[in-house]
Amino acid sequence: MKLKIIVLAASAIFLLNTGSTCNGPSAEDSTSDVVRELTIFYTNDEHGWMVHDGDSGGAAEMVGQWRDVEGYSEDGPFLILSGGDMWTGPAISTWFQGESMTEIMNAMNYSAAAVGNHEFDFGQAGLLERAEQANFPFLSANMRDETTGELTAYALPYTLVEINQIIVGIIGLTTMSADDINFPENVAGLDFIDYETALEEIVPQVKSEGAELLIVISHLCKYDMEALAPTLASLGIALIGGGHCHEAVTETVNDVGILESGSYLRNYGKAALTFNDNTDTVVNMELSVVPNDWSHTDPEVAQIVAEWQTRLTDDLASVIGYVENDLLRHSDPMYNLITDAWLWAYPADIAMTNTGGIRQDLLAGDITLESWVGILPFENFIVQLDLSGSQIMSLEGDLVVGGMTKIDGYYLSDGTPIYPDSVYTVLTTDYIYSTFDGFSDYDPDPYETSIHWRQPVIDYIQSLQTTAEDPLENYLDYEPRQ
Repeated sequence: MKLKIIVLAASAIFLLNTGSTCNGPSAEDSTSDVVRELTIFYTNDEHGWMVHDGDSGGAAEMVGQWRDVEGYSEDGPFLILSGGDMWTGPAISTWFQGESMTEIMNAMNYSAAAVGNHEFDFGQAGLLERAEQANFPFLSANMRDETTGELTAYALPYTLVEINQIIVGIIGLTTMSADDINFPENVAGLDFIDYETALEEIVPQVKSEGAELLIVISHLCKYDMEALAPTLASLGIALIGGGHCHEAVTETVNDVGILESGSYLRNYGKAALTFNDNTDTVVNMELSVVPNDWSHTDPEVAQIVAEWQTRLTDDLASVIGYVENDLLRHSDPMYNLITDAWLWAYPADIAMTNTGGIRQDLLAGDITLESWVGILPFENFIVQLDLSGSQIMSLEGDLVVGGMTKIDGYYLSDGTPIYPDSVYTVLTTDYIYSTFDGFSDYDPDPYETSIHWRQPVIDYIQSLQTTAEDPLENYLDYEPRQ
């Protein structure tokens, strides 16, 4: 197979060959090769970014670009696939538990999506509800019932789609780390078996049902896909799409194409395949990651987005304050604002949260409820722990703190040293307690406050009554604590 890889800069986007054409003898000439064309558009880690906002998002813009630049049509030789993590992100998706993003992806004409770890953010019942809503199957060949080892009701292992007279077998894989990085109750009863075992079981089934071209869509990072390439090659799989690590990847390993688009609908992956229908082989493949240039709009998708925006505004338009400049998600004042708000709302010595849970910047202007649903989108609740000073000092991970500092030693915010043998009340989220090493071992019986982790932040900002004349910046702590 001849493989050509193209990585496009935004300024070079219009240099693409945008048409897909069939060349060679007619299908009726059985003595000659029949060559067919297929173009795959691939996205991953969409995280609900249906709205173009800054350098992210834009479902209507992406479909518009497919139509205007790529020559896409629903009845053409095109296949649209996702690597999973479809919905948790901005408020327009999170607030509706992925219902809005699933409708958007229906309108975008996706043919299949891999199950990612964030598909479990609203529990298995939520995943099943979204699967029933979707016009396309959710796929995971390695997600099993931990008791029986059988496939689950939440996803199919594979699906077959006929495009341009090519029967394409699409197999899904979920990251094996889904067991460890989700709330335990959200993945209770599930086992995520190793990828090789799942593929070796499923591929013969797909072939027996007539698949001519085999593709894997997965929620796997680049290094996992590269390690899997020899197995993929031995099973006759031509292409694997990834996800989870938000990477842009276009490469070949063991003659297998590896593709990942990045995240947040900023880009889409493109695989332009030339397929020999007589030998069932890919004779040429061009891989690229194409920026969403946001200069095109599909009116149908735009209308659906607008309807969800109206619903969101009705629910979350309340203004709670004002910030003069963007407050960046990964900044000391953002970390300090969140953890200090917890301690303002609830009596404790220390607050800890993880940087990964903070998903957006707070944009300049009016601060609304919608702002904070997007910044802290997960359904986490605050728990109170009793930890010794030595236990606090031993905790590792991307933790940011309130009520204390870790700079030049461990001190409470009033300057008192944290003593190894003293016991301190610590606030964190139930997610961190369940998934980070140390917390559950140190305090096996935490107190559940039943306080949603974003509520104290909303209440604190409201209490400040900030305005354009007296913005939030006047109340922020800019000093690093870790």
